[in-house]
Amino acid sequence: MAAFTFGALDFVSTQRYSTVRTMKQEPPTGSAKIPCLGYALMGLLEGKPSSGYDLRKTFASTSMRSYSGSPGAIYPALRRLEQQSLIRGTIEEGSGLRRRQRFRLTPKGVAALKTWIAPPVTREDLVRGQAEIMLRFAFSEQVAGATGSLELLRSFEAALKPYLAGLREELQASQAAMSGSGRRAFECGVRQTECLLEWVQSAITAYTKERGGGSL
Repeated sequence: MAAFTFGALDFVSTQRYSTVRTMKQEPPTGSAKIPCLGYALMGLLEGKPSSGYDLRKTFASTSMRSYSGSPGAIYPALRRLEQQSLIRGTIEEGSGLRRRQRFRLTPKGVAALKTWIAPPVTREDLVRGQAEIMLRFAFSEQVAGATGSLELLRSFEAALKPYLAGLREELQASQAAMSGSGRRAFECGVRQTECLLEWVQSAITAYTKERGGGSL
């Protein structure tokens, strides 16, 4: 799995339209909570079994580290996923006397990953922060195919348009009472959200063109 560079998508908080990231995702009814780190690990393991060491190295050396509080969080997260039967670890022989545990996604894990990726993007998702949305999109094609990726993008666009309109309205209504630094910080959030909407629309166009101009 290629490293992701999502750091630039952590936007400035803008008063009630806070865009602070969350490390939690509400689970389906009746299931244990899976934090964002857990989904990140499951996404990396989908189609590519890996050892805990290799996963820890990925989080330590790439921008994926933004989804982990510390390198030491990887192994406890893997144990929790294994206890939930979302991944399975097997011991494999290495060179010499070396043995390594390699983890694979189980069918239950694949289903949980699909359930996490599939829901349409909502305003509340945007308020919590775009980083998790982008993580869902990054894994969407390998889990749900190009159709799933496009559906997620279209719901992202549908949520972003009114969200951006609200930001612009709030800036217009509040800027007279803001300090210069506060206004400019708010403007930064607005501009970054505008850029995000432009990117989403360009990605939709690219997916459509790849499918010969038809709808997926």
